[in-house]
Amino acid sequence: MPTLGQPAERDEARPMHAEAAQASPPLERLRARARHENFPVALRVLPPRYRRHLLTLYAFARMVDDIGDAAPGDRLSLLDGVSAQLDRVYSGTAGDDPLYRGLAHTVSMCDLPRSELERLVEANRRDQVVYRYRTFDELLSYCALSANPVGRLVLRVFDSDSERRRLLSDRICSALQVLEHCQDVVEDAYAGRVYLPTVDLERYGVAEDDLVAARAGTGVRAAVALQVQRAVRLLDEGAPLVNDLRGAARLAVAGYVAGGRATARALADAGFDVLARTPRPRRSHVAASLLTSLGSGGVR
Repeated sequence: MPTLGQPAERDEARPMHAEAAQASPPLERLRARARHENFPVALRVLPPRYRRHLLTLYAFARMVDDIGDAAPGDRLSLLDGVSAQLDRVYSGTAGDDPLYRGLAHTVSMCDLPRSELERLVEANRRDQVVYRYRTFDELLSYCALSANPVGRLVLRVFDSDSERRRLLSDRICSALQVLEHCQDVVEDAYAGRVYLPTVDLERYGVAEDDLVAARAGTGVRAAVALQVQRAVRLLDEGAPLVNDLRGAARLAVAGYVAGGRATARALADAGFDVLARTPRPRRSHVAASLLTSLGSGGVR
């Protein structure tokens, strides 16, 4: 039976990241991957200027994740290089790299705070030294670095930032991150990481080797179902943000909520067995949920 990867083995361990990550992968390849996310990163009906900014932010976040997940060599050093490049972005000397040049434009046009971009880098630094989260609250503290900054940056793109909206956005982004962790249990396990809270695995009698079985047993299904339930609750708490926004911002955020709901449905439809295959939301379900979110403000 396969066993969970050890931290030192992670260079060979990520089946979903067969291509070695670069410090700055080709921009178009990164943007193309947006089509395979659970939620619409930048709906085609959005005005082009918003789409460009959203895809630029996605490309940066994905590039940083690829370094933290799959880059060969010293990942902490590579992540330090990203921070150094952010120094140049904010000093007006981004250089010729298309990704950072585009990021510099978005930073300037949308007045993006560096702190939120740096938190994405810090999340990947944490991934190099923290491989387990004992409680759901600990996992949410990780989401505050790995996911919530993206939503806050999106609000800035649409010039819709406020303290209330940031808090609602945090709920949505944390929910999306938890759902992704549920989908990626096997991938993460082979990389030596377990994002399902340890106390929940213990509660349902799940050994870590159970996370790489051919099919999910009752305990694994129960642990995943609990995280999905928590994620749906977070979506419900954050969904009022949709009605608090107008125009393109409302449409974009409704798309994120819809993607989360459709992902939760896919996990439930699979009986929470995330080991036999990775449950993915159907586009038709995302579209239906989007219409519902726009009609109800995301609240069910």
